[in-house]
Amino acid sequence: MSTAIDDELWSAVGDPTRRRMLDLLLSDGGGTATTLSERLPVTRQAVAKHLGVLDRVGLVHVTPAGRERRYEVDEAQLARAVAQLTAVGTTWDARLQRIKRIAERIQRGTAERETGPEQP
Repeated sequence: MSTAIDDELWSAVGDPTRRRMLDLLLSDGGGTATTLSERLPVTRQAVAKHLGVLDRVGLVHVTPAGRERRYEVDEAQLARAVAQLTAVGTTWDARLQRIKRIAERIQRGTAERETGPEQP
């Protein structure tokens, strides 16, 4: 797993339009640039560009469907993105807990200096 690929994956899912497209593709079982553009506030050309980004990072796969191309979510790659997001969230939760404990110690130390040590 290379960092560059992960950065591209994160960049791809970081865009709200692309996340909405993934939601639509998942709920509809797939779609084309035309069907997606009918449900999004962007042009068909913009949808096609967003789909190209999602395809490059492997989040969707393409099947020719007549004159159109049908896109479906690659569930394994989506699961990989979700696992990475979960891991990042867990790491940040731990960091924030450490920061909270440090802040609480500082606050207790400040309070003790102002009022004296607490008596049991």
